[in-house]
Amino acid sequence: MANQYSEVIANGLWKNNPALVQILGLCPLLAVTGTVVNALGLGLATTLVLVGSNTSVSLIRNLVPPTVRLPAFVMIIASFVTCAELLMQAFTYELYQILGIFIPLIVTNCSILGRADAFAAKNPVIPSALDGLMMGLGFSIVLILLGTMREIIGQGTLFSGMELLFGASASSWKMVLFQDYPNFLFAVLPPGAFFGLGLLIAAKNIIDSSIKNREKRAVVAKVATGSKRVRTTGSIS
Repeated sequence: MANQYSEVIANGLWKNNPALVQILGLCPLLAVTGTVVNALGLGLATTLVLVGSNTSVSLIRNLVPPTVRLPAFVMIIASFVTCAELLMQAFTYELYQILGIFIPLIVTNCSILGRADAFAAKNPVIPSALDGLMMGLGFSIVLILLGTMREIIGQGTLFSGMELLFGASASSWKMVLFQDYPNFLFAVLPPGAFFGLGLLIAAKNIIDSSIKNREKRAVVAKVATGSKRVRTTGSIS
């Protein structure tokens, strides 16, 4: 069981990351990651929906006939998206207005429906909830990294507008990294998001390749230094 949980965690955060490996959910990923606060807001909403939908699908997986499985899953996901949308309207209304249509569009996020159908519909509640949490965290980490890159390069700031999510006290979190910085429009617009995501995917591939090569060298070194059998023939007088 511990091995299963470890595999679920590794898949969500790294091996099968929704954004870097599955390449799903790119529409909101590229559209709203102009700043860290936008990325964090969307990441939290997506994680909430993933955990809730995975848990609910796992609970009813033996009760829903195959003919209506996908429509039922979509209804469950839409219900949790509505909850996330109402919560944002109540507590972070200005951020909700900035994110706009991309909050309701979480319903159509392929990674959420994909996890419900590929994992939650086939596994118990706890692993399914953990899978939703890890996939949400993996997606959120990519959102935040991309938002950080675009905000620094595009505006020369970091953590601007955090009061939209954490209240007025968070306005002091803003860091001005470059004084009198001329905004770099390419990083702010969607083409910059494509470029930044490409860099993140390339970095992951380089790290994976490095790990694989290190493991191969370790195996070769272990075989080379292992004991060897020596066969002798003939007789000794």
